[in-house]
Amino acid sequence: MKTTSEKPALDTRERIVRAASRLMQRQGYDGTGIKQISQEAEATLGSLYHFFPGGKQELAVAAIRHGDEEFAGLLRRALDSEPDPAEALVACARVLVEELSASDWIEGCPVTATALGTAGRAPDIQQAAAEAFARWRELVFAKLRGAGVGEEDARALAHTVISTLEGAELAAQVSRDAEPLRSAGEHLARLVRSYR
Repeated sequence: MKTTSEKPALDTRERIVRAASRLMQRQGYDGTGIKQISQEAEATLGSLYHFFPGGKQELAVAAIRHGDEEFAGLLRRALDSEPDPAEALVACARVLVEELSASDWIEGCPVTATALGTAGRAPDIQQAAAEAFARWRELVFAKLRGAGVGEEDARALAHTVISTLEGAELAAQVSRDAEPLRSAGEHLARLVRSYR
């Protein structure tokens, strides 16, 4: 008998989105097939097309939005873990190392792998990715502004932070080594301190 404390099973649409997000994160857009997503989600192809009549591209947009929410939550928790934005960026890098190494270096950015595989041919996917990066920059911007960094500098620094963390995460994933992220966190902290 199910108790009230048990979590309800994920609904079919959510299982499909999570499976697509995870697979595209690991294999990219082109490397992930609809049948594989349906099998991973334990859903029929009919269910998949019921929820995503636009097929793989529509599902990829939903997967990017799911990855965006997951990463925004991770970023928000890391930024909130330290009052000083410089130390918060070191914490962000540390959390990314922990997450990446826990996945055996295969689950990098939940947005980039999907978006890069569709560059120039899927504007809806590109738009969803651009919105994800903008949201992440806004989180960093708010942290910097809250610490007294001027608006223009905070905006530019937020771009630098997200771009640097993205590049460092990819380098760490490829090399299967935490050093690119650790180094990025330390240097971003130094950069932010120079503005205060």
